[in-house]
Amino acid sequence: AATTRPSLRSSTERFGSHAVGLPVGTYAASVEPIFPRRLRPGSVVRVIAPARSRAMVTQGNDNQAVAEAHLAGLGLTVTYGEHVDERDSFDSSSVASRLADLHAAFADPEVDAVLAVIGGASSNELLPGLDLDLIAADPKILCGFSDVTALSNAITARTGLVTYYGPHWSTFGMRDLGEQTREWFRRTVMTDDPIEVRPSPWFTDDAWFADQDHRTCIPTDGWWTIQPGSAEGRIVGGNLCTLNLLQGTPWMPSLHDALLVLEDDELSNPTEFRRDLHSLMQQPDADTVRGLVIGRFQTASKATREDLTAIVSSVPALAGYKGAQIGFNYLGRVSAGHDDTDP
Repeated sequence: AATTRPSLRSSTERFGSHAVGLPVGTYAASVEPIFPRRLRPGSVVRVIAPARSRAMVTQGNDNQAVAEAHLAGLGLTVTYGEHVDERDSFDSSSVASRLADLHAAFADPEVDAVLAVIGGASSNELLPGLDLDLIAADPKILCGFSDVTALSNAITARTGLVTYYGPHWSTFGMRDLGEQTREWFRRTVMTDDPIEVRPSPWFTDDAWFADQDHRTCIPTDGWWTIQPGSAEGRIVGGNLCTLNLLQGTPWMPSLHDALLVLEDDELSNPTEFRRDLHSLMQQPDADTVRGLVIGRFQTASKATREDLTAIVSSVPALAGYKGAQIGFNYLGRVSAGHDDTDP
């Protein structure tokens, strides 16, 4: 039987211009998931800049040509939002320009997927202006990571659209050593095949975008299992400090029965990560979380296995669980982080 989805309206219309003034703990309840169509050879990918400008990423290099070649190698056609190269003093552009490109991508019937240029520090500025009805009306793949955590989680929380924590457009500009990331992307958004993620024997953590000729593979000892077990659940997460920006807003996703996948960048450290994890685990329904996966830290964070074991043990909602309840904790080494082989 056909069902009618209630109007979602724009975020501002639905919740008012002072949405953050809602009572603390007023979060989005879980909604029925909407799965976007898989990509196929010939699909059109629209690149937008919800945070930092493309002009910052492409200045003085040929990374755009590399990215376009890698995406063409997957059989995908790349188009760009009208405002991707606008650049202000924050290396971003106006909220109006960024929203215009996002909405244009979802409104265009020729567009099959929306890919963020890169992260940054301002995608949460877009949330009050999101046209949720427009986004839900023609579900498309939305992919990006880091600061895009705020945008993707908000859209999932309010519409049910399943979004993807994966490579940016700029990630495809990596000339070498990005084969595994591109293969995971292909399998995830272009096939229905099950995906088995295995530990990589190495990772990279260098400024490849500035120097494509001198790369270093850093050996790794695989994943760190802190509390063994098994678990199933809805994946919720992304960049931890960005996800926490949604606390107390209508765009915070439900943690009910969630499988948390969290990571952070080089600006984080064990002390900051501990504080942020405690904050997240004090949110409604955190006591129902089924599992925790923490992505590999960048080398500048200097996080050790001992640090992460102590952090997890310090969180009451995690430390008290039995193995089968907490599921699996691959801490500090799972391929889901900011280092360059992981997105």
